[in-house]
Amino acid sequence: MEHKFIDEAVIEISSGGGGNGAVHFRREKFVPKGGPDGGDGGDGGDVIFTVRRNLKTLAHLKMRRVFRAENGRPGGGQKKHGRRGQDAQIPVPPGTQVREPESGELIRDLVREGESWRFLTGGRGGRGNARFATSTRQTPRFAEEGRPGVSRRVLVELSLIADVGLLGQPNAGKSTLLGRLSNAHPKTAAYPFTTRSPNLGMLRVHGQDILMADIPGIIEGAAHGAGLGLEFLRHVRRTALLLFLIDLADPDPVQTYRMLTEELQAFDEEMTRKPRLVVGNKLDLEGARDGLSALQSALPAETVLGISALTGEGTVELLRELLGRFAVRA
Repeated sequence: MEHKFIDEAVIEISSGGGGNGAVHFRREKFVPKGGPDGGDGGDGGDVIFTVRRNLKTLAHLKMRRVFRAENGRPGGGQKKHGRRGQDAQIPVPPGTQVREPESGELIRDLVREGESWRFLTGGRGGRGNARFATSTRQTPRFAEEGRPGVSRRVLVELSLIADVGLLGQPNAGKSTLLGRLSNAHPKTAAYPFTTRSPNLGMLRVHGQDILMADIPGIIEGAAHGAGLGLEFLRHVRRTALLLFLIDLADPDPVQTYRMLTEELQAFDEEMTRKPRLVVGNKLDLEGARDGLSALQSALPAETVLGISALTGEGTVELLRELLGRFAVRA
């Protein structure tokens, strides 16, 4: 069964309200008029985001859009404090960003596995009447109400964290390459937009791990929403290296490369400054080597490699290049 990749959700969240303090007087045998002994109400539960590495999407937030922490319980007699409300725990995958839904302003970037962020604090429990007794006011007949919780509406976005982002037009062979180099087994077929969600694969060579993300194909106008457009372009923001995969069967592979860089620049100019590697694919096809030579001539300042993801030709050299780029990582 294929699960749809969910990379954003708008959710409603609320912290719990504090429990009310109790108005109560001590009742004991032979003490008909005991003093005040009303206990405090419990604090309301908090709303806490927690990063969980086992999560890959935000599908669980799409299915359940409302998260409410529990209210604190009211206080009781004999100075019994009300129970604190249970927190609302919201698990999210690494790379999750919490934003204002209208403005898109970033509130928090959740990256580290196990990171826990207390976003909304529950309301404080009210004080019971025992707290208000003084030498001049020995029988207070009032208590404090608990403070209300806080409600917010937030946009939760997932921006994948990977070492290498594979960029290319639809059907450039990104999924085939990812499957050959890594432990991923993405669906591949000879028609555009087979990949409708980012695929992740881990390369492990000589004890070195490199996480690769295959981003759905970019077509002209993607930065303005064409094709799969903005829905996936943001996933390359966090990658350390951009691998431009160019179909050497294209009539003009140099123009294809330029289109990809222009789309990136239109989306986020900062991304054009990321380290990059240019790889011409489909060397097994007739005329492909001429396209590779054209790429190498047009891009003298870039590292340009030729491969066939289908047959494996050139992939050893590509792996060696990637390992060299990531040999010394923090």
